[in-house]
Amino acid sequence: MENNFDAIIIGSGHAGVEAALALSRMGHKTLMVTLNLDSIAFLACNPSIGGTAKGHLVCEIDALGGEMGKAADACTINMRMLNSGKGAAVQSLRAQVDKVKYHTYMKKMLENTPNLHIKQGETSNILTKSGKVVGIELDQKLKFFAPKVIVATGVYLNSRIISGKYVRNEGPNGFSNAALLTKNLIKLGCNIMRFKTGTPARLDGRTINLGALEPQHGDDGVRRFCVLDKNPALNLQPCYLGYTNPETHEIINKNLHLAPMYSGGINGIGARYCPSIEDKVVRFADKQRHQFFLEPESMDSNEIYLQGISTSMPAEIQQKIVNSCAGLEKAWIMRYAYAIEYDCIDSTDLYPTLEFKKVKGLYFAGQINGTSGYEEAAAQGLIAGINAALALQNKPALIIGRDQGYIGVLIDDLVTKGTNEPYRMMTSRAEYRLILRQDNADERLTPLGFAAGLADKKRVAALKSKLKQIAVLESGLDKILAPSAKLNSFLIKNGQPEAKSGISVRNLVKRPDINLFELNKEFELFNAAADILEQVNTRVKYDGYIALEQKHIAEMRKTENLLLPDLDYNSLSGLRIEARQKLNKIKPLNLGQASRISGVSPADIAVLLIYLKTMKN
Repeated sequence: MENNFDAIIIGSGHAGVEAALALSRMGHKTLMVTLNLDSIAFLACNPSIGGTAKGHLVCEIDALGGEMGKAADACTINMRMLNSGKGAAVQSLRAQVDKVKYHTYMKKMLENTPNLHIKQGETSNILTKSGKVVGIELDQKLKFFAPKVIVATGVYLNSRIISGKYVRNEGPNGFSNAALLTKNLIKLGCNIMRFKTGTPARLDGRTINLGALEPQHGDDGVRRFCVLDKNPALNLQPCYLGYTNPETHEIINKNLHLAPMYSGGINGIGARYCPSIEDKVVRFADKQRHQFFLEPESMDSNEIYLQGISTSMPAEIQQKIVNSCAGLEKAWIMRYAYAIEYDCIDSTDLYPTLEFKKVKGLYFAGQINGTSGYEEAAAQGLIAGINAALALQNKPALIIGRDQGYIGVLIDDLVTKGTNEPYRMMTSRAEYRLILRQDNADERLTPLGFAAGLADKKRVAALKSKLKQIAVLESGLDKILAPSAKLNSFLIKNGQPEAKSGISVRNLVKRPDINLFELNKEFELFNAAADILEQVNTRVKYDGYIALEQKHIAEMRKTENLLLPDLDYNSLSGLRIEARQKLNKIKPLNLGQASRISGVSPADIAVLLIYLKTMKN
């Protein structure tokens, strides 16, 4: 049996899929091992891709040459631009997707990718020799060998689902869990933590009174995740908005003693930003209602996802909670909600490449690193896959900076600060979010993806065409519009004073209530696509703020460029004990990363700066 590969991926979730595709597309013979072929890229929780900040990650994955954006576009049921009434920096795409179609799309993509082999089985051991990874062993005693291994096991390690007193050792959606690998990871030096997440109930759509709920339609004409697809997103079916009520909250409060998170039945640490309904009712006791969304799981199924009412209450209490809500009085639960606990590692044991510090050639990606969400997982899988491939080619690693992408923020947070709860990407985590927008993800990252060998020439050609169109449009912004009845009518309609003299297009767009797209629609100034108009509109409106962020980035890069050698920080006098311990654990690559480590003070950074100057002299 063929058992020698360039790289092996353990797991076939969103991290594993992106890692496997990246490695195989970059020319390396790759093996993906999965517990169940039916769980490939499975949307075990919310049947959606994107959302606030997460949409940025998907666009960046796409810009680098990953697959998640394409898959989401191909399987969209409903697409919306979140925060459209706010600034461009926080606007994020979110797609309700067909979970059955999404799994099928990704499985077919993997099966038809050259250099990629897939095998169902449970990994029991990661094989090492002299501090280097050499392969894996399956539970059936089969061994496969490779100099690079990526662990992308998601929430399956020693996972158990909890619903009231009902506890079962299994993975999401009834899939088998992985019960063998954790002991091996501990032997390899991994620090294991126990996290928790949850998923709401699924309802039979035929039993819901949609007339009592508010429809949430998709946005017409909104862009897609994949920058190569210029067709507007499809909106096949709406979602619906509803609310809990005092009766709902009374049911929950009367039965809190049955909730595992309050009775001690759950030990794992849950996500702060995705609380259960019982947690929301307790923490926000003054609220008379909490919203929930009904989201279709598939166009070929009646199952409806009950977003917003995540719970681990017993089944009979779940039914009462659901039936207390308007529109859900007769709703039938097809799948009960549950909490899930699982093992994950301390992500500060990883380099920014996502390689494990204690075993050369071993990488970790996805929820095994303590993150929450499909998009965070896919981003890590893509970077781990690219870096494993680059290492095989003896090329420099791809490390995305905090000023280059949300992916850079995500990974730097994980490996520098770590996380004591399931990590979720948010726009507030990015210092330079005005520059890290969805609309320019290709400008920021496609050159990096192409240099690494993943993004293809078609993407580069599309980017060059886009930049040329932007340059042409920007060159015409100083065109002067003379005062006229038409111009003044447009200004008055948009809450602006009449023009007394000629005014440039640029200065018009800088006004708060004037949009270049609408201006061009009215006066037919430029022959440009909507996405080009919108991006130039953003550049003009925020040019002062963008310039300020670029100045901050230039200052930040001065410390990022001050590389730190691999040294024993105990040997440096002047550093506090805590700083020595943290620096020795994280092993920062540069002074900038060192400054972001919790427990390292400005005084400690000053000591390191003096040390670096002494080394130069």
